[in-house]
Amino acid sequence: MKGTSMLNQPTLEKLQTLRLRAMADAWLAQGKNPKLSSLAFDERFAMLVEAEFQTRDNRKLAKLLADAQFRFPQACVEDVDPAPTRGLEKAMLRQLASCSWVSENLNVTITGKTGVGKSYLACALGQAACRHRERVLYRRVPRLLDELALARADGTYAKLLARLAKTRVLILDDLGLGHLNEAQRHDLLEVMEDRYGQSATVVTSQLTRDKWHAWIGDPSLADAILDRLIHNAYKIDLTGPSRRKERSVPEATT
Repeated sequence: MKGTSMLNQPTLEKLQTLRLRAMADAWLAQGKNPKLSSLAFDERFAMLVEAEFQTRDNRKLAKLLADAQFRFPQACVEDVDPAPTRGLEKAMLRQLASCSWVSENLNVTITGKTGVGKSYLACALGQAACRHRERVLYRRVPRLLDELALARADGTYAKLLARLAKTRVLILDDLGLGHLNEAQRHDLLEVMEDRYGQSATVVTSQLTRDKWHAWIGDPSLADAILDRLIHNAYKIDLTGPSRRKERSVPEATT
């Protein structure tokens, strides 16, 4: 056994040099399991490859989830409570959980009063997209507009717009808070223009959709922004009491 270990050492070192550490660990584990000695070489090799693949895939998922910067990192569609009384049908949630809307470059708009679960649902959909190995980014609209203003000032505006355009799913939370100035209207249009037909956007708002036009302010810019946002979107209107008061419910969020 000692001789076998010495013979294996150079191979182990090469696997580690190639950064195939999961495969190396799986190979060592196979050597300690006499039951696997009866398996054909192809079967054992497939197990090694699978171990490396799963490790890398899990690492990629963890990075996608971290990079998304979700407001609610633990949100997931399995914990969302669909009910007609909430304005969310099971069939709709099932369809959104499949993430076909992402591959089809469609949007999702979620409205409702504060506390009904808009942000949680948006983050849950974003997590589902991450699980489909899509790149997601969460931003509250006021913060995103501040970032764009700073980027314009320090010369990184084009770089930030390019980053937003390449993000497969952009979650814009709290649309409709505060008031937009002229520069912010143009920023919002630039973001939506770059993403239209190329990627998917999730928007939440306390305002009903018929008030978005007035909130944007400029009629021409409002028409352009909403044309790119609403017409190709799933529309969810959450209702019911504030779920913040339901402390036993994990989804008790805005």
